[in-house]
Amino acid sequence: TTATLHTSLSALSMRQRVTANNIANISTPNFHAGKVSFEGALQQALASGGDPADVSATVGVSLEPTREDGNNVNLDEETISSTDTQLRYQTSLRALDNKYSLLKDVIRGGA
Repeated sequence: TTATLHTSLSALSMRQRVTANNIANISTPNFHAGKVSFEGALQQALASGGDPADVSATVGVSLEPTREDGNNVNLDEETISSTDTQLRYQTSLRALDNKYSLLKDVIRGGA
């Protein structure tokens, strides 16, 4: 569980950086948005009994259509992605915190 949460937090952090970069370059001619993916690889590792720590996020280039200036950043999509990523990050962080709290209680003798 801990390795899965750490992998998820790392990948979500990367997604937030890529999303921020996309938004920062919304007016840059010929800029193509980056897209971070890791969920499928993480699910596959978990389903096959693999080590989730071996999963790494990948950054690909968005294949969405471009505007006249060659840029394909969509502010609505990036805003939704940013909000979704932030909520997932907070949820994963809370789950990791709860796991560590549980371990701390066990170490203290369940008190």
